Amino acid sequence: MLSGFRAKTAVEKARKDQAQTLVGDVRRLDAQLKASKRTIAEAVAEVPTTLEELSGVGPVATCIILAHPGDVRRFGSEDNYASYNATAPIEASSGPKKRHRLNPRGNRQLNHAMHIIAFSQLSHAGPSRDYYEHKLAEGKTQKEATRALKRQISNAVYRQLVHDAQR
Repeated sequence: MLSGFRAKTAVEKARKDQAQTLVGDVRRLDAQLKASKRTIAEAVAEVPTTLEELSGVGPVATCIILAHPGDVRRFGSEDNYASYNATAPIEASSGPKKRHRLNPRGNRQLNHAMHIIAFSQLSHAGPSRDYYEHKLAEGKTQKEATRALKRQISNAVYRQLVHDAQR
């Protein structure tokens, strides 16, 4: 598009030059991102893990999940792991209304990986979307339903990590 544009004034020429510089930056950053993802995928392929068998878990999420907690056996249960990755909700009830809110503590990067997995699973029909829709039907808000789904994903990831550690 820029190659077809003919600048008539000095201002238009400056704008075109700046746009060409920005397009070059986007192309360079896109190439770096692709190279980084390729490096991550190659590194994860060498690790003996079955995490990628879980729906929505790709190489980047696998890398984050494996890198942060270290030995998963140090967590005694799914609850402890969920507390570590901030998917264990904090009760924020008032009166008869029972509510839970986001846990601001815990490992936010690991929580982000759970978030990536959750929305990857929600983008396709399956048990996760059914669970999410069931939570909405129960009267949960979208945030509460997402939090509940992330907790279920955390439990599945924990079980997979424990299974891998036992092998």
